[in-house]
Order: sequence, then structure tokens, then C-alpha cells
Amino acid sequence: MEKNVNILFTTMTTNMLEIFNYSFMIRAFTAGTVIGIVAPVIGTFLVARRYSLIADTLGHISLAGVAIGLLLGINPIITALVAAVIMSLVIDRLRSGKLVSGESALAMLLSGGLALAIVLISLAKGFNVDLFSYLFGSITTVRPEDLYLIIPLGLLVIVLTLLFYKQLLYISFDEEGSRVNGIKVTALNTLLMVLTAVIVSLSIRIVGSLLIGALIVIPVVTAAQIARSFRSSIALSILFSLFAIVVGLFASFYFNLAAGGTIVLVALIVFAITSLFK
Repeated sequence: MEKNVNILFTTMTTNMLEIFNYSFMIRAFTAGTVIGIVAPVIGTFLVARRYSLIADTLGHISLAGVAIGLLLGINPIITALVAAVIMSLVIDRLRSGKLVSGESALAMLLSGGLALAIVLISLAKGFNVDLFSYLFGSITTVRPEDLYLIIPLGLLVIVLTLLFYKQLLYISFDEEGSRVNGIKVTALNTLLMVLTAVIVSLSIRIVGSLLIGALIVIPVVTAAQIARSFRSSIALSILFSLFAIVVGLFASFYFNLAAGGTIVLVALIVFAITSLFK
């Protein structure tokens, strides 16, 4: 009996690990691991500052950047990155200039970004398979050249976050007090916006432009249910994010599901379980 159980376990393990025989899945897991770490790190600061909506806004802007890249024959991640960074600076300018309230600016730009994307898509004669994968994520579309952008930029996000961790933490909870104490709040706000734009544009291959906001926010909110400090909240959110990505990628591969939607659903299930049994 024990021998049969061991054989069954070995067979199941072998079948599960078959996923790593495919180079596109290795690339997907590599990109997913990077995104699974950096997204909740920045997301923790965004949630603390009530900036959760900015991820969705930049996701829609990134979709417009993707459409531009496909129209011009340029790597869509590059054009999405440029569009998201530019718009993050615009958002920061609108917010700091008090021209409109932060929520109003995000709502307008979210709708505007989606409208621009729709117009550009119509110029490209409607949806195609490649563009659809950018909307909802696809495990088969992560290319080697994408990793050349995702890995170094992901490392850059981590390094900058570590360097300015204390200042970002301070302005997240007391912006006015930070100004009084000589912290360069404007520059740090700009940095946070740009880092968010980088993460959003890098994540669209795995999660999709319409779902990236969920990956940035849900693991952070889940971690907040049980975390006892800001540092532990970051650590737990990374753990929950990586779990959602790994399980989501396995499920999307073996059950032929959309990667982005599966990852977000796993993250929501973890949140529900944590809320029930915290």
C-alpha cells in the first residue's frame, strides 16, 4: 500500500513539474516572480496613502501605450512603459497643483486612457489575439526580450524602495509633518508615481492591463488583516502575491484558463479565507 502511494505521489509530482519543460512557462514564472515581489511592495505604500485607484488608471493608460506599440511595430511593453511614466507625472502634477482633487484626476484619466485605447484599437481594425493577451494576460506571450526589461527594472524598483523606505513610509502617514521635517515630499511623490507606472507596464504580460490594479492591491489588503507592522505587511503581501501567481500560472496552464483572471481569483480566495479565519 505504501509503495503504491509513493508511486502515485511520484507520478503526480512528475506531471506537475512537466510545466517546466516549456520555455515559455519558465519565462512566465520568472516574470511572475519579479512582478509578485515588486507589485505588493509599492502597493503597500499606495494603499496606505489611499492611492489604490492609480494602478487601474495607469493600467488603462498602458493599454493605450500597447496599442501605440502594435500600430508602430515597437515592443508594446516599451511604449506602455513610456505612456505610463508620462501619465504618472501628469497625475502627480495635477494632484500637487491642486487643479483638481486626486480622486477626480484619477477618475478622468482612467476613463480618458480607456477611451484613447479604444480609439487606437479601432484604428488597428479591432481586437486581435495579441492585443487581447495584453488586456487579460497570457502565459504564452512573455518573450525573452520582455525579461530583459522586466528583470532589471524590477530590481531597480526594489533598490529604490529600499533606499527611500523610511522617507516613503513617513510621507505615507504624515505628508505635512514630512514637509515640516525637511523631507522632499514632492520628489518622493514623483518617485512613487513613476515606480508604480513601471510596475504596471511590466505586469501587463502576466496579469493584463485591466487586472494589474487587483494584483497590486488585493495581496496588500489581505496582509493588512493579520500583519502587526508595516514591514510585516510588506512581507506577507509579497508571500500572498507570489502564492497567487504560482497557483494561478499552474491552473491556467493545466486547465487552459486566462492567466490574469486566474491569478486575481486566487488572490481573492486567499483574501476571503484570511478574512474569515483571521
